[in-house]
Order: sequence, then structure tokens, then C-alpha cells
Amino acid sequence: MDYDMVGPALALGLSATGSSIGCGIAGMTTHAVMARVEEGHGKFIGMAAAPSSQVIYGFILMLLMARAIEEKTLAPGSGIGIGLCAGVAMMFSAIYQGKVCSTGIQASAKKPAIFGKCFAAVGIVESFALFAFVFSLLIM
Repeated sequence: MDYDMVGPALALGLSATGSSIGCGIAGMTTHAVMARVEEGHGKFIGMAAAPSSQVIYGFILMLLMARAIEEKTLAPGSGIGIGLCAGVAMMFSAIYQGKVCSTGIQASAKKPAIFGKCFAAVGIVESFALFAFVFSLLIM
């Protein structure tokens, strides 16, 4: 059995899992808030979509890892380690970003003026997925 593409699959699968959980958490909050407020629904939906970016990082990493493995510039065993570690980091980043988005949605429903400020924390959590992505590329 050939395990060459396990690493790239882990990078994509784990990041997609985290993105779906994070978007689900924030999306549930969005539904509850939209039932209570009359306007601003679009911005709540936009914030709820923020955790979806981690799957983009996982997808790009998967493609680059697969190419490197096929070209024999990355050992499949190393790919498993990189894919697992980066995938887990992106997964947790997306899940916790969904939680941060959830509280940002709740807070900005009560005080609409703080909506933009809530994105600061969303961006900080996002940066850890970006770090995992970039650092994975560097060690490849």
C-alpha cells in the first residue's frame, strides 16, 4: 500500500474539519443574533465565514506537498509529519476563530460600533494558521 499522499491529505482534511466546525460555531451565533436585531445581518454572516480561510491554507499546502512528494524533494514520512502538525494547527485555529467570531457577533449586536474592533482578535487567531502554513512551506 502506498502512503505517499497521507501527509497532504492530513493537511487538507484537518484544516477543512476545523473550518467547518469554526464556521458552524459562528454561524449558529449569527442565526441567534439575526433573530434579535433588525439590521446588520450581512456583517454577522461575513464574520461567521472568517474560519473558512484555514481550509484555503490547507488546500494550498496539500497541493505543494503533493508536488514535492511526486518530485521526490520531500520524503513521504516528512510529509506525514508536516501535514499532521500543520493540519492540527490550522484545525484548532479555525475552531477557536469560530469561537472568537461568535463572541464578536454577540458583542457587536449589543454595541454595533465595536464590530470592526472585534476583527482584531479574529485576525490574531487567524495568524497562527498562517504561521503554521508558512513555516511548513519553509521546512519543505
